[in-house]
Amino acid sequence: MKDNWKWYVYIIECKDGTYYTGMTWKPELRYDQHVSGLGGRYTAKHGVKRIAYIEEHTDLEVARRREKQVKDWNKEKKEKLISGEWKSEW
Repeated sequence: MKDNWKWYVYIIECKDGTYYTGMTWKPELRYDQHVSGLGGRYTAKHGVKRIAYIEEHTDLEVARRREKQVKDWNKEKKEKLISGEWKSEW
């Protein structure tokens, strides 16, 4: 893999108000996959409303750790991150 690739951690707001957190190096393509139902079982089941949040990383391992961290957060904490109210220590 190229050292200069960028990685993105994102949160999708689903049509039922839940959130899906993921990671990719091509956010537009990944979003299209989620919308089409090919992005994963969760978003296929819950529907996609919008990308609610996205952040860029230059290191794959850092992005992986961040994705896991955000996935473990409850809905309230994710909403604070999305709104900018939560100032990440990341």
